[in-house]
Amino acid sequence: MRYSRQNKIIELIESMDIDTQDRLSELLKECGFEVTQATISRDIKELQLVKSLTPSGKYKYTQADNIGHPITERFTKIFKETTQSVASSGNIILIKTLSGCASAAAEALDTLGLPHIVGSVAGDNTFFILADDPAHVPDLVARFEEIIK
Repeated sequence: MRYSRQNKIIELIESMDIDTQDRLSELLKECGFEVTQATISRDIKELQLVKSLTPSGKYKYTQADNIGHPITERFTKIFKETTQSVASSGNIILIKTLSGCASAAAEALDTLGLPHIVGSVAGDNTFFILADDPAHVPDLVARFEEIIK
């Protein structure tokens, strides 16, 4: 439930300008998540959300810039606990996750900053990774499988 809720938080802050914990709580309740202020606060901390200035001069929650920062155990744990299988074809890697967890697992992998990954696209329980060359796919798949062991 926590990963689904946190995945929804990421979805909400990427699609809307949310400036307070109260507003975030209201939106989560509209999406079927019963949350307390303490839960929201803990999620914000775990997701490393920060308030950023918008072009209109207001603040909103955004994800912290993880580029250049070492991967935390938290992201590895998210990927490990939500991933069910890894498969590939050509230069595409398909990763199946628990329902509602694909975005969180994809974000966890994105923060690794692995070479040879062009990008990823996530749905509800599946995400695709595009490798720059099919020759790099076996090494990437092996690395992902090592994480989920």
